[in-house]
Amino acid sequence: MAYLAAGVIQLFYAGMFLLSKIAFDGGMNSFIFVFYRQAAASIFLFPFALFFGWKSAPPLTFSTFCKIFLLSFVGITMSLNICGIGLVYTSATLAAASANSLPVITFILAVLLRVETVKMRAYSGVAKMTGILICMGGVAVLAFYKGPDFHVFSHNGGILHIRAPHTKPAPQSIIIWIKGCFFMLLSNTFWALWLILQGRVLKSYPSKLHFTTLQCLLSAFQSFFIAIAVERDPREWRLGWNVRLLAVAYCGIAVTGVCYYLQAFVIEKKGPVFLSMSTPLSLIITIICSALFLGQAVSLGSLVGGLLLVAGLYCVLWGKRREHCPNVEAINDEKEGPSHCDLKQVCVDINMHDEMLK
Repeated sequence: MAYLAAGVIQLFYAGMFLLSKIAFDGGMNSFIFVFYRQAAASIFLFPFALFFGWKSAPPLTFSTFCKIFLLSFVGITMSLNICGIGLVYTSATLAAASANSLPVITFILAVLLRVETVKMRAYSGVAKMTGILICMGGVAVLAFYKGPDFHVFSHNGGILHIRAPHTKPAPQSIIIWIKGCFFMLLSNTFWALWLILQGRVLKSYPSKLHFTTLQCLLSAFQSFFIAIAVERDPREWRLGWNVRLLAVAYCGIAVTGVCYYLQAFVIEKKGPVFLSMSTPLSLIITIICSALFLGQAVSLGSLVGGLLLVAGLYCVLWGKRREHCPNVEAINDEKEGPSHCDLKQVCVDINMHDEMLK
């Protein structure tokens, strides 16, 4: 079930990139989209938070509320709005590829904030630094090298033949593409900072469901003021029964609501490292769906950069995994005592020695 849930999570994220890109290419303002998405998520989560132990939730002090407000602004409002700008400038494939840099960016910020440590003389530290360098190379390839395009299935809009009446042309300028990559990287940086700081806030407010609901609600208010400052034309705020409403409902309910529960389930069963290792699945699904349903070309730069990001991700995860096995590091460094397996063998030898003495 954990493997299936991890696959479903990445499938939902791939759908988020695709539907968001379709809505933006159809003329929807990205800031308005973020507001509607957070509003839908708040409406979806509020009944669950209300019926599942709202009275038993810990007291919300003014200091904790301010922390959650700032955390929502940095990790959700800013991250989603900046990601929307980057998605307008680039493609769904690049958005899915850049998501693989999130664990690496999180690790870099954790080291700068002294939450994580790097042992440069150990294999784990070397693997982490190697992964960071490979990830930086992948980001550089995504930003500065586009390469030839590969039309896998169709040149006419794919199976769905999606062509909105106000479709914006695909960005051809390398400057616009670089800006989009920068915004994607900046969005992941805000998201990584949210992942690190929310642990401290959860210590004072440990109710995860109410914590998430409150963040979505505050982010909806914040996104509304940003959107109304950017776009005041009432016609741009209309949804209608079209792909805009589908994208808003999908991202608000499926991604924010369902994925939250599935992520908690996977982390509980297999741990956060296992969930991080499933991240490249969203890139593969997005590439296939973009080519199959939208007829979008896949550039060589996106493929190479995505592969480098995946390789850097696994290097960092391997280093983290090895760091959580101090027995191996102790044997290699010859600085610590015997490993768990050695201790077990020592106990067996002692028992055999006692039997011989008897």
